[in-house]
Amino acid sequence: MMKNKMMAIGMVALGLLGTISCSSDDDGPATGNISIETIGLENLTGGTTYQGWLIVDGKAVPTARFTNPAGTVNLSALLSDINNATDFVLTIEPVGDNDSTPSNAKILTGSFNNSNSATLNFAPVVADISNTSGTFFLATPTDDVADNDEFGVWFIENDAASLSLPDLATGWKYEGWVDFGNKIISTGTFSEVDVTDDANFFKGSGGTVPSFPGEDFLVIPSQIPLTGITFPAAVTSKRVFITIEPFEDKDPNPFFIEPLSGNAGITTGAANPVSMTSNTAVPSGRVTRPN
Repeated sequence: MMKNKMMAIGMVALGLLGTISCSSDDDGPATGNISIETIGLENLTGGTTYQGWLIVDGKAVPTARFTNPAGTVNLSALLSDINNATDFVLTIEPVGDNDSTPSNAKILTGSFNNSNSATLNFAPVVADISNTSGTFFLATPTDDVADNDEFGVWFIENDAASLSLPDLATGWKYEGWVDFGNKIISTGTFSEVDVTDDANFFKGSGGTVPSFPGEDFLVIPSQIPLTGITFPAAVTSKRVFITIEPFEDKDPNPFFIEPLSGNAGITTGAANPVSMTSNTAVPSGRVTRPN
């Protein structure tokens, strides 16, 4: 009798162990939240998203994506990855991106340094824009008309580059813009201040495209569906500015990081340069993991 009772107790114990083991498997690995608080990040509305990445053993581990950085953003991840992460990176993910690889457009980064929080900085992954300057003047060098210089803007001074801007990290480019009131139109993206930019879509004929960033707003090509503005479009009295763009984002609107801007006057030609105002504001933040 005693032997039979002991065997019965043993069978019950084994059954309980089996139940506990299955429950643990069903629950899966433990997860936790990291919290992000930022200053200077703006809401993304053009289809792009922010995405956080934990750097674990040198590899980027993705967290969730989000578009609105206001307040505190909580991102879930495996607790083991959170605890073992040495760094955190925030990227801009382009429209239609669905993979698990970080884009080249890293906007903030920070190291935990064996603590539970990391300060997030812009300069290490984009550029230090604490010392920028620039000028532009109005002219239309791409056509052979002598009296229509109000329709173009060029970042040149004394036949040299007029923009003083730092080199950008991979994934970013500068882009010039003119705010015509009802339309903000790009002058083109560029990485270097002393070469022709990537645009010149609206140029005229009979002249020369300078080896510097800029644009003549003379003609709208039939393949560009630009409505709401009449060309030629005068740049006089318009706001001209430079942004730092995650150039693979496929968003046609200006990004919110704007190192230089200036208001064009009514005078034209290389003898009348317009000075641009420097803006050193960049995003920053802090990421915190559980104690």
